[in-house]
Amino acid sequence: MIGRIAGRIDFRGPDHVLIDVGGVGYVVHVSDRTLAALPGVGEAAALYTDLLVREDLLQLFGFTSLVEKEWHRLLMGVQGIGAKASMAILGTLGPDGVSRAIAMGDWSAVKAAPGVGPKIAQRVVNELKDKAPTVMSMAAPAPPTDVAQAGGPLIEPATQPTPDGAAQAEALSALGNLGYAPAEAARAVAEAASDDPEAGTPALIRAALRRLAPAG
Repeated sequence: MIGRIAGRIDFRGPDHVLIDVGGVGYVVHVSDRTLAALPGVGEAAALYTDLLVREDLLQLFGFTSLVEKEWHRLLMGVQGIGAKASMAILGTLGPDGVSRAIAMGDWSAVKAAPGVGPKIAQRVVNELKDKAPTVMSMAAPAPPTDVAQAGGPLIEPATQPTPDGAAQAEALSALGNLGYAPAEAARAVAEAASDDPEAGTPALIRAALRRLAPAG
């Protein structure tokens, strides 16, 4: 499995790039949004990749982040969503927009992608809404590493982040990536943590999103 490509862009097409890796050219299909984010011909680029294997076809798809790659994998698992539709959804909304739309049950946002009708959009939301918090937590930074493990000075136990505190920090980071203001995100996460002190990151994100959802 080819999980990542890093090399020089030799060609930019309307929906793909040709990346030279040590003299071997790889055609990597990308969304409109990813294509716009890539540098020009002759410049270095790196993409996470997913290989689609069929009897008569091998296609490599590229993504700027592991979150985007994971959403592609999940979208491809929904009946009626092929690679073209998945890339259209990601190109229209971006990985954070997909996270927000699915977590909030906003199928109309998914329907805005070219070639995606209302029934398919609703199916995407219904089948993937429980997975959104877990994918969103992938974008949160890992808790700080104890510097004592790297040969640095010992950290007093009182200053080490607790598992609960790490989950709240990760939930805050994920909500921040979705565009929520720090104050409202912190309030929602705090309320969610108060209701369930043992909740992990995905559960906190899910509960906080419910509190941040518009009334009605």
